[in-house]
Amino acid sequence: MGIKVLQQSKSQKQKEEAYLLFAKAADMGNLKAMEKMADALLFGNSGMQNITAAIQLYESLAKEGSCKAQNALGFLSSYGIGMEYDQAKALIYYTFGSAGGSIMSQMILGYRYLSGINVLQNCEVALSYYKKVADHIADTFEKSEGVPVEKVRLTERPENLSSNSEILDWDIYQYYKFLAERGDVQIQKALHYFLKAAKAGSANAMAFIGKMYLEGNAAAPQNNATAFKYFSMAASKGNAIGLHGLGLLYFYGKGVPVNYAEALKYFQKAAEKGWPDAQFQLGFMYYSGSGIWKDYKLAFKYFYLASQSGQPLAIYYLAEMYATGTGVVRSCRTAVEKRLTFLKKRRCIQWRFYYGIELPFKNIHLARRLYDMAAQTSPDAYIPVFFALMKLETMHLLRDILFFNQFTMRWNWLKPDNTVGPHWDLFVIGLIVAGLILLLRNHRG
Repeated sequence: MGIKVLQQSKSQKQKEEAYLLFAKAADMGNLKAMEKMADALLFGNSGMQNITAAIQLYESLAKEGSCKAQNALGFLSSYGIGMEYDQAKALIYYTFGSAGGSIMSQMILGYRYLSGINVLQNCEVALSYYKKVADHIADTFEKSEGVPVEKVRLTERPENLSSNSEILDWDIYQYYKFLAERGDVQIQKALHYFLKAAKAGSANAMAFIGKMYLEGNAAAPQNNATAFKYFSMAASKGNAIGLHGLGLLYFYGKGVPVNYAEALKYFQKAAEKGWPDAQFQLGFMYYSGSGIWKDYKLAFKYFYLASQSGQPLAIYYLAEMYATGTGVVRSCRTAVEKRLTFLKKRRCIQWRFYYGIELPFKNIHLARRLYDMAAQTSPDAYIPVFFALMKLETMHLLRDILFFNQFTMRWNWLKPDNTVGPHWDLFVIGLIVAGLILLLRNHRG
């Protein structure tokens, strides 16, 4: 109940109500609610930051076998936040968290072994940890899709679209973008729009209608026969999405008998038109030997082609091939790189933090400690750390002032990102440098 309230909350009061529900559930011994409360105490959600209390709660949860708590304690130990700085203890916590199924711990351990951070550098061990995460994400992805193929992706650069392309024409692109931003609330309007466009002869609209009926939703209940009808209409016009859709129906036997020969034919036609999902399906057929002889060279070829367009599962299988030396020369390093690329494509939660690039939350006290550590590591870091701390303290001051924003809207101008722009700190640094130069000139004069 608390999670639902938190997800739907739009005001601070609603969030506080959600955490009250978590607190009540935690008092009753609910582990999930206790994890939520521990996170709230650590990150200061709803103004309740208490790192000492968070650590006590995490330690209690860890004794109950919570992998999330093990991961949190590993993180706090590794940076000395609220507890003793101890990398050996952090490694133990991360190891237990990984064994319990924590994706965070698995990613952190993968990065540590890959880079040799407080452990002996070992690509093979890193690869094993990244495999656990990649397998979990790929499995979740395939289950959510129903078939191992990504849904139609929005083209990021609409200027490349044209009436002759096999991607989205301009108006459908605009509407899909609108739906992507609004969610499935407007799905009924989408179906109406596509039906109208299909009646006007749009092959893309026909293909999207077929896709909607294949996957099923509130506006278009799952119906293989209707999906086949619209995919066929699109395919008759040479549309790659329609050809790929027919291939899926024959490959999985949805509304038609399983026919690998027909599936192969349609996948090949769609792949020739450059459709990455069809290229992946061809690679998968050759890799798994589905209805045809296994051919790892051809599998690699099609996975590689699909991966160049960012098809996530193609990248996943390329990583598997490099990890096992199937069809290619085995390369641990390349396998790790492919798995990290796959996780990035799937937007694995806070993946860059697990990869070791950035921290998952904004914590001023932690940031101060990390900046101090950076300054102690190298004398060259003093100046950039000085400017970074200036920005940090400025943001801290503004955050305290903006606390009163819940009572009045007069303080909106104090939000630098809104007033000056996202790079306001560079602007301020420039002013400081200019001021120092003027002072030096006046002093010399």
